[in-house]
Amino acid sequence: MDTPYERTIQLFGRGAVERLRRARVLVAGLGAVGAAAAESLARTAVGTLVLADFDVIRPSNLNRHPFAFHSTLGQPKTAAAARFLRDIDPAVRIEIAEGFIDAETAPRLLAEHPSDVLVDAIDSLLPKTELLLAAQAAGHPCILSAMGAARKTDPLRLAEADLLDTTVCPLAQLLRKRLRRRGVRRGIRCVYSLEPASAPALPADPDPAPDYLDRGRRRPPMGSLHAVTSAAGAALAAAAIRHLLAPEAP
Repeated sequence: MDTPYERTIQLFGRGAVERLRRARVLVAGLGAVGAAAAESLARTAVGTLVLADFDVIRPSNLNRHPFAFHSTLGQPKTAAAARFLRDIDPAVRIEIAEGFIDAETAPRLLAEHPSDVLVDAIDSLLPKTELLLAAQAAGHPCILSAMGAARKTDPLRLAEADLLDTTVCPLAQLLRKRLRRRGVRRGIRCVYSLEPASAPALPADPDPAPDYLDRGRRRPPMGSLHAVTSAAGAALAAAAIRHLLAPEAP
């Protein structure tokens, strides 16, 4: 028999795949890491994916984004992702949440789109902070967060730990400081790199063209490698699958 999920059934069993078909995963941030996580989840039989982002696909995404093609330039990342995920699995249920995530919208996103797993792949510090705070306040059952993947070249140096136990990663360090000031607790699992960030080969452009929709503080673009961003997305998806297939409480 040759069916889309036969190899997944062989790995986990038919009952496990049925559990995955009933699962809901919210992916917040559809950059290279979040989109790679969404693709992996769709290929692993997760039944419902909530896709949250506000940006569009740009030429600079072509070096790393799984749904960035010349044919998708200018399209909302959520729409491009939904199209390709449905092509992988026509039965997957897609919910799209367009909009910028901040202190006001984060609680509403979580309330309107309940999920078994939250995959936070936002790369901006302020919305990332607000989403994680809202998720902990709501008692979300599983919070997974991606730390910095830019300026890294070795996908084999990715690690997973509670946010409060991470090391090396500058984004994780900044995030910990912000969250601790606001009473964060343990329970945010992170995928992060133990590799120190490499120095840029070229100096930063003093007036770069916007590589994202302008919201909040402008951030200079940073170099990135598809091998690392795709591995980070796959690691997040694997952590989500482990949670979804963990033994159910009696």
